[in-house]
Formats: sequence, structure tokens, C-alpha cells
Amino acid sequence: MRFLFWLLALFAVAAGFAVFARNHGYVLLVYAPWRIELSLTVFILAQLLLLVGAYMSLRLLLGALALPDFVRRFRAERAQRKGREAMLAALTAYFEGRFAVAEKEAERAIALGESTSLNAILAARAANELRQFDKRDAHLRSASGKSPGDDTLRLMAQAQFDLEQRQPQKALGALKALPGNAQRKHVGALTLELKAQQQARNWDAVLEVANQLEKRNDSHRPMAEQMRQQAWMEKLRACAEDGKSLRAVWKSMPSEYKHLPRIAAEAARTFMRLGECAMSHKLLAETLNAEWDSGLVALYGDCREGSVVAQIEQAEDWLKEHHDDAGLMLTLGKLCLHQELWGKAQSYLDASISLQPSRDAYTALAHLAEKQQKPDDAFKYYQLATQLAESGSSARK
Repeated sequence: MRFLFWLLALFAVAAGFAVFARNHGYVLLVYAPWRIELSLTVFILAQLLLLVGAYMSLRLLLGALALPDFVRRFRAERAQRKGREAMLAALTAYFEGRFAVAEKEAERAIALGESTSLNAILAARAANELRQFDKRDAHLRSASGKSPGDDTLRLMAQAQFDLEQRQPQKALGALKALPGNAQRKHVGALTLELKAQQQARNWDAVLEVANQLEKRNDSHRPMAEQMRQQAWMEKLRACAEDGKSLRAVWKSMPSEYKHLPRIAAEAARTFMRLGECAMSHKLLAETLNAEWDSGLVALYGDCREGSVVAQIEQAEDWLKEHHDDAGLMLTLGKLCLHQELWGKAQSYLDASISLQPSRDAYTALAHLAEKQQKPDDAFKYYQLATQLAESGSSARK
């Protein structure tokens, strides 16, 4: 169809030229003393050629005038393209672990005019991995105010660097400087704040931030839960010299944490150091009744004052369901030794050793032998306790 159209157009042009060529008209140009006579056909063709020539000359002139601006745009676009290529190379090198190359490419992108602060932050992170902290800080400073929204990127990087260098107060300062409410809305910022509060040992703040982080993102529940447990344990340790404060912390603690073995063990030890054996026995018994733990039951016999008959009865009640627990046998042996029930103490301590030999069990047997005026047996048990401790120490190394 297109071929047919062009064929018809060609025939029409040919016909037009044929008719136009038979035109006998002429044009007379007079400029004294000259007279020029031209055929109308030649004159029209000359005008057309003149018009085309004038158009082309005008286009050339405009092109020449626009050439400097075109060259500038071309150079800027070429630099931008090379800058983007350098930025992509820097990102690739960084995630490949080639930090020196990443920093070099990021610096080249900046030199080529890449205005985004991503290059400066990338160079700072690469320098941080290379432990070149002066260069890292210089890159961070150069990232300030390059484009809207870059402050968040810079401050997040600054907070992370401060945490790596164990400077939690500086990290908290960087997080507080985040624009708007980013600190409370940004999951990454909350995670960094949680770590900063942990390093700063602000345990009340750790509990608060852990709750916020868990609400913002349920996938962070395990980390938040771990942080909360550590916070409560540290709050208990902080009250090691103050019984009143210890009781206040224990009372304020949610019930689900009181029965966790790690926290219950820490609380029990702290109460024992303050001489509050009754409170220690009470919380240990409650925890063990809720969830059995062999390591925790061993603490039940560590605080002994006055008559421990009630403790023995409680431990023997547990023995009905946990007759193969070495920790429970050791506890019963210690309690019976304190109550001067020599036979039962010997029986329970021997049972504990048969289930799982331990330094504490051998030491308790040595004390029992001393009470019974058997120095040779006591010496033998002390030796066994020492050998077991040394072998355990060697195994850990």
C-alpha cells in the first residue's frame, strides 16, 4: 500500500514538472543599466533553492549558537552516567566484602558529581570496616545536608558506629537527632536504641524500648524477650546490697518472668546473699513446682539456717517424681547433713554421685566425714573433688 502511494506521488510530480515546463511565462528583472530576463520556471526553481539555502543556513547558525550548551549537557550526562556506574561498583564491592575498593569507587562517584549522600555513607561504612575511623568520620561529615532525607541515613550510620565502639551515649544522641518521629517509628532505629540502652545499662529504658519494638515488628519478639530477661536479671543484681529494693523489684516483675529458671536462680542467689533464706526457698519452690529444673533445685539446699525439716519434706516430696535427678539428691544430702541426719545424708550424696559425679557432692561427703571424725575419708573426698574440678577446667580449655 505504501509503495503504491509513493508511486502515485512520483507520477503526480512528474506530471506537474511536465506541465510546468511548457509554461511560456517569463520574469524580467531590471536594475539599470542591467536587464535580466528569466523564464518563470527557472525563477521559481531559484526561489525554492534560495529558500532551502536560507533555511539550512539558519539551522546551522542556531546549532552553532547552541553548541556550548549542548557540550555542557553532554559532559554533565556523561559524568552522571560514570558517577552512577561508580556508585554501583562501590555497592557491589561493599557487599562482596572488598571494602577498600568500595571506598575508592564511592569517592570516585562523589568526585564525578553524584549529589546523593549514599556515596558518602557507603564510603564511611567501608572505612569503618577497614578501621580507618578518621576517614570514616570525614565521610560522615560530608554526607550532611546533601539532599532531603539524608539526615536519617547519616544518623543511623553514626549510631551504629558509636555502638560498635561501645559509646552508647553518643549513639543515643544520634538517634534522638533523627528528624520527626523516626526514632519511635523506625524499626531499625528502635533496634539500635535497644542495644544502646543495654550498653548504657539503662534497664528500665531497655524494658520500655523492647516493648515498643515488639509492638512495631513481631519478628523481633525473640530479641525483645531476651533483652527483657537480661534487664530483669540486671535489676536484681543491682539490688544485691539492699533488701528493700530487691523486694520492690521482685514485686514489680511480671509473674511470667518470676518462674523462668535463670531469673529465679539470680533472685534466689541475691536473697541468699542478703540472708533471706525463707524468701529464697519460697520463690525456688514456686518456680520448681511450675517448671522443673535440675540446676535450680541444687540451689534449694544452699541456704540453710536453723531447722530445715520443712525443706527436707518438700525435697522428698519432689523425689517421688524426680527420683533420678542428681541435683535433687545433692540438695537432700546437704539438707540432711545440716540437720545431722548422717545416714540419710550419706545415702543421698552417694546417689547423687552415682547419677552424676560433682565437686559439690564430693565436698559435702568430705564435710560429712569430718563430722563423723573420719579424717582419712574426708581427705579422700577432698582429693576427688579437686581432681574433678581440675578435669572440668581442662575440658573447658
